[in-house]
Amino acid sequence: MTATDHAVELINAAARAASDKLAHHIIAFDVSEQLAITDAFLLASASNDRQVKSIVDEIEDKLREIGSKPIRREGERDGRWVLIDYGEIVVHVQHDEEREFYSLERLWRDCPAIPLPADVTTADQSR
Repeated sequence: MTATDHAVELINAAARAASDKLAHHIIAFDVSEQLAITDAFLLASASNDRQVKSIVDEIEDKLREIGSKPIRREGERDGRWVLIDYGEIVVHVQHDEEREFYSLERLWRDCPAIPLPADVTTADQSR
């Protein structure tokens, strides 16, 4: 099984929104083979708590525009790692320190990466 077309559409919209707010190290994984509860993860990083919140707000705004509302949102109070669950996708926006420490991409490295649109740029292409 692979991520649905709708899940990939949501991933692309969320990745563009994160990119618009200068998130870096944006990556998406198709986790549908590993998890029954969701199809895809999007990971994005920010250098400070305020930027994490800004990225999260932009993702929610853009996904709301295409008819998707989050089922739940966790971690916003601290602004270090915010998880937004849309059912088909889960978005993780992490402060750089949390991203490095928890290394979610290492945990999901056996899952196929979802190619992101060419217009998704990051503040740190070298990572």
